[in-house]
Amino acid sequence: MKVRTDIVRMYKDIHGWVGIISGLALFVAFYAGAITMFEEPLQRWASTPSTLAAPVSVERTPELIRAVLAAHPEAAKGYQVNLETGRENPARVSWQVAARGADGHGARRTFYAALDTEGELQVEEHGPSPVAEFIDVLHQQVGLMLDHEIAMPIMGAIAMLYAIALVSGLVVLLPSLVKDLFALRSGKNVKRMWLDVHNLLGVFSLPFHIIMALTAVVFAFHDQFYDAQEAVFAHAEDRPAAVASGSSPESPASPASVIHSLSREVPGFVPVALAYGKGRDGTASLRAMGRDPRYGLRGPTYTVAALDPATGRVKDKDYLGGQQDGWGATVTSFFALHFGSFGGTGVRWAYFLLGLAGAFLFYTGNLLWVESRRKRERKAGAVSQTRSTRVLGSLTIGVPLGCIAGISVTVAAAKLLGTGASEGTHSLVYHVVFAGFVIWALLRGSARAATELLPVCAVGMACIPLATIVFASSHPAEMLAVDFVAGASAIVLLGAWNSTRHRVLRGPQDSVWGRQDRSRSASI
Repeated sequence: MKVRTDIVRMYKDIHGWVGIISGLALFVAFYAGAITMFEEPLQRWASTPSTLAAPVSVERTPELIRAVLAAHPEAAKGYQVNLETGRENPARVSWQVAARGADGHGARRTFYAALDTEGELQVEEHGPSPVAEFIDVLHQQVGLMLDHEIAMPIMGAIAMLYAIALVSGLVVLLPSLVKDLFALRSGKNVKRMWLDVHNLLGVFSLPFHIIMALTAVVFAFHDQFYDAQEAVFAHAEDRPAAVASGSSPESPASPASVIHSLSREVPGFVPVALAYGKGRDGTASLRAMGRDPRYGLRGPTYTVAALDPATGRVKDKDYLGGQQDGWGATVTSFFALHFGSFGGTGVRWAYFLLGLAGAFLFYTGNLLWVESRRKRERKAGAVSQTRSTRVLGSLTIGVPLGCIAGISVTVAAAKLLGTGASEGTHSLVYHVVFAGFVIWALLRGSARAATELLPVCAVGMACIPLATIVFASSHPAEMLAVDFVAGASAIVLLGAWNSTRHRVLRGPQDSVWGRQDRSRSASI
């Protein structure tokens, strides 16, 4: 019995330390990741309306392409035919041109083309709002302001710590699993209630978290895995090719003929865009981006088929569901399980809620760890909070609320900034708000900061539907779901503020949530 108790205590220590190291980064990853479940609706919500004429029919697209290439020969390097159009893709043909952003890094300008009623070419620099892409990068890099190549291995290390926290947490809970699983003990012992909530969320979402931990490691070290595979098997062809190219035809297959060919070769596959361009060797290439509701997708919103540019026939089926070999299907399953790109809208809503629950899981884990540390300090004779406990408690408030408020404000700002704003601009808005919340929490302490920042966070969330009201004349009614979710979240945050204020005012003053005298706590 003593041996089992010692083992559980050891795993409890492992769970606590691993969680406190990775918990705040994982909160940012899960909260931002939950929002990316609806990346396309968010792009439509944030993108400004275009002044171009209505998109031409698919049959007239070759005429538009010829006009574009005659006026803008640089588009021959690569242009896209958008089979599905909307506010984020307002015209049938688009292309990108390399440019330098305001931050000095490489950027790409997106142009859209249409034909007016008299057949004259119209060109507009538009493109979808970059705010959804920024949130996706924030999710991928767990909030780290580093180059992608540096941030991804760090993310992989955090994902491995995440996996260790899952295993150790399960070991700790196993001895009392049956007794405590459905227990939700509310009352004066608030810490016990938070522990019950933490355990309940962790156990019932465990399969989801195992999937996230494993797939995150795969994504973080994706290139290294493929390099190792090539080194072992010495077959470069085992690595999927991003672009299939062939001879350069004088006239590539028309979009209408490509759509017809795909419907015949891959029934059920719905193309949403066709990318015409040139491969690395300078020969013509053609890819079809689309989705098949019967299978999981390789990407968050679509998968890719490589086509013969001359005939439109499928050349590479590595990414097509139902057409892959065992290895290709296995790799695709990793992507689909992480992105939630299977099963339709119902699965996306489930992933959205699981992502928010995951973020709350990490918040409650950090909160429990800090409270347990404070309890040990009281037993050791510390009257006030030690500096380290105060800092950890402040970060547990500042980082999550800063992340929520920062994303809310930068999403709302998309309406004001328009599609001319860069991803760097949205990053600046987010990080200014995020840093402000963290600094305020460190200066004021966890209790004061929670009661002061929660209503500010709610106001930030309310800025999203407020932006809709300001721009109501250019906001389609079908996109009001974004505003509804944001408004409901603002109400939830106000409810959290009310309960937190009650806890701070009436709870034990020697708790992390007690209104400690700052000068005394800092001196311990």
